[in-house]
Amino acid sequence: MASSLSLYAGAGFNVSAVLARALTVSSHSWEYGTAAEALLELDNPELSVFGDKPFPGDELPPIVAEISSLQYARQFIRLDNETLIDGDGQQDEQYSAAAQRQADFILTKAPRYRNGAISHREALAELWADFTYMAPPFLAYQGVATNNQSLLREAGHQCQLQQDILRPQSHKPTSGLWRHIIGPDDAQDLGLWATGNAWAAAGMARVLATMLKWGPSKAWKTEQDQLKRSIIGILDGAAHGATKGNPPLLCNYLDDGTWFGDAASTALIAAVTYRMAVLAPTVTKDRHLQFAGRLRKAVIAHVDNATGLVAPTVNSLDWKSRTPSAQGSPEGQSFTVLMYAAYRDYLKRHK
Repeated sequence: MASSLSLYAGAGFNVSAVLARALTVSSHSWEYGTAAEALLELDNPELSVFGDKPFPGDELPPIVAEISSLQYARQFIRLDNETLIDGDGQQDEQYSAAAQRQADFILTKAPRYRNGAISHREALAELWADFTYMAPPFLAYQGVATNNQSLLREAGHQCQLQQDILRPQSHKPTSGLWRHIIGPDDAQDLGLWATGNAWAAAGMARVLATMLKWGPSKAWKTEQDQLKRSIIGILDGAAHGATKGNPPLLCNYLDDGTWFGDAASTALIAAVTYRMAVLAPTVTKDRHLQFAGRLRKAVIAHVDNATGLVAPTVNSLDWKSRTPSAQGSPEGQSFTVLMYAAYRDYLKRHK
């Protein structure tokens, strides 16, 4: 894999090195998925839901075996179970069947919270902001794959159900932000975790892009406007939270300036802003883009171009630790690649 700074002109950092580290250190399902998405948006942006025409003829694009994202993801996909992880396969039909089994499991077997929101965990009904990046975008894409408008609507509806529980009822400037975890056990985290909010905003942006780009859902203004408001609410809350700490990196908990700066969430919030500037330019204001510019430059300043390490970040397996990870995080690596891809695509629209 090339490692020169010139390969990705205008990035300001060694994208290849950051990506290579993401692929090397990822070891959990959500890390594999985020790395695969980073590969797709970086190498094949036309196939991403953020592409100009991701659904030619309102269908999925033809499969190309050489796609780097697909080559990477295949090694982790399980084809003989209700969930997708840790396996390999041979035929496209096998993957389609496996994806449908995964969708059926999420919709019919995963626990639900009292309002109908699907649980992030399999053992009990517990809602995480992180879930919004991991399940609704998949359900939305599966809706297109199977020409199932109801499934795509459910993807958007799930985003709202998650928000109804996780977003505090408040009139504070941070009122658009989500709590991290709400559930019955000791894992509950009522804080406004930066990475959780970034996950939520980025997931909703992918669902929004799917709705906007697929013919049957282009006219769903109510659902699209709901998603736009939710995403902008998180971006505005993050911008307000940034005044609490020591900019330029966002604090690990957005409403508490005593926390360390976190490059991972900073990168993904910037990425979402650039995606929204293309998807929803009427609601993405100059202040959002100026904020994203500061965040992007802050992340670049925390990239080791020799090793590709992006740090400091939160330890994603111990988010309440007051000690930042000097070794970065797998998703933080991928978030930084997503930030570049989003910025590059934004610039193409605003030459």
